[in-house]
Amino acid sequence: MSDKIIENNQVTIMGEVASAFTFSHEVFGEGFYMVDVLVKRLSNSDDRIPLMISERLIDVREDYTGQHIMASGQFRSYNRHEEQKNRLVLSVFVREVTFIDEEMDGSKTNSILLEGYICKAPIYRKTPLGREIADLLLAVNRPYGKSDYIPCICWGRNARYASSFEVGEHVQILGRIQSRDYVKKISETETETRTAYEVSVSKLECMEESFV
Repeated sequence: MSDKIIENNQVTIMGEVASAFTFSHEVFGEGFYMVDVLVKRLSNSDDRIPLMISERLIDVREDYTGQHIMASGQFRSYNRHEEQKNRLVLSVFVREVTFIDEEMDGSKTNSILLEGYICKAPIYRKTPLGREIADLLLAVNRPYGKSDYIPCICWGRNARYASSFEVGEHVQILGRIQSRDYVKKISETETETRTAYEVSVSKLECMEESFV
């Protein structure tokens, strides 16, 4: 059962380590740490992707900034309570990590496969230049009754197709994880630049089974 659930959320990224490790939390004596990785896009810009790695997989006391790694695992979410409300925090939970000599071609550095259920009505819109966009929120099951909630963004024909999805529909998505900076208003005089993460969808398919 757990193998099947792991198959519904598969991520592989390759990129350059862009930070030192910072402690996240501990579970049954096992420490988990966060590290950022710069992953190239085809356009030669970068996505800055946060990884959560166990101290049992890598020596977290070392600083690997500038080295290239390949990591595979799952894209996970949790709610962090701040400013009187919950904020969805996303990161790649790493199951395997290896060092590589150099970055691969931009088309192979970042891939994600998700299978889950639409848990919020899709938001369809057009840009001022007429480009079609649809935002989806996908609930992806995890062992022990947990779920990850993954924001996804579709473009063009995929956006039109996704706009017809209903809450509870079972879908499969193939794409890449991307990062996007935005400005958050803290108060009347204060703003803060934050980073949002989402899956940019290249292929999607509606499965037959639905969950309502």
